[in-house]
Amino acid sequence: MPRPPTPGLRRRVDEAPPQLYFLVSAAFHYLGPSFAVLLFARLPVLGVAWLRIASAAVIFAFWRRPWRLVASLDRDGRLLLLGWGAALAVMNCCFYTAISRLPLGTVAAIEFLPVVALAAAGARSTLNIGALGLAVGGVYLLSDVQLGAHPVGLIFAFANAILFAVYIVLADRVAKHPAISGIDGLALAMLVAAVIVTPIGAWSSVHAFTDPLVLLAGIGVGVSSSVIPYVTDQLALARLPRATYALMVSLLPAIATVIGIVVLAQLPTLQQVAGVLLVTGGVALHREPAPSDPRHAQTASP
Repeated sequence: MPRPPTPGLRRRVDEAPPQLYFLVSAAFHYLGPSFAVLLFARLPVLGVAWLRIASAAVIFAFWRRPWRLVASLDRDGRLLLLGWGAALAVMNCCFYTAISRLPLGTVAAIEFLPVVALAAAGARSTLNIGALGLAVGGVYLLSDVQLGAHPVGLIFAFANAILFAVYIVLADRVAKHPAISGIDGLALAMLVAAVIVTPIGAWSSVHAFTDPLVLLAGIGVGVSSSVIPYVTDQLALARLPRATYALMVSLLPAIATVIGIVVLAQLPTLQQVAGVLLVTGGVALHREPAPSDPRHAQTASP
């Protein structure tokens, strides 16, 4: 197994409030992709996606040596990490394809429609139906803005949204799995993602290996997009109840919109602002079923 951190560092990590880890994850979740958008002028979209995943996988491999985890896992644990790695690979490709065509805030808002829909299906309360209504209305406003100009971007944005819900479910299960250290599981899943995405995107990144600046920028995107936010996600999920995490997730579309304005100068229209606010309100409003209800004990939402 990977060498454990020193007791002093472990204590500091455990004592830090999980909300702090979430805020770090939230900032880098969209800050990294905003830098990736700037790289699209130098590399194809799938080349940037491959650099992100491959660089993160290499960093995790040297840091955690995750292959040592395989021998200690049963069949279900291995399938869980294989599924998580596949979801990471395809989700990142869809996400980058979407943000190459649509504003970052729009893609971020669309990401949360399946999350709210899962909550409404799991606990059919008036509150959750209202939350779903807000989210659907917000996504309608955002989609209506982009449908004529970027239909392909919307297709990939909705595909990314479905995969984001899958990612949240699997990440939560790994974080709370008794036989898996969340970060070691993440490291192994990232290696799986790199293997899956290499035939798809590696050829598109060849130019980066002849331009050190582009290569370093791609590695920076990997660190800021996959290493920092995914690690802090695991640290937050391991200690936060799902309902609390879901409530905090409502900040993400607004954070993405602000980052899009500051980094990419993507000034939203009033209709887009209204759409983001409706989605944010829907995510904040929804509630999970009570854990004591056996019918909903395994409901998959963040």
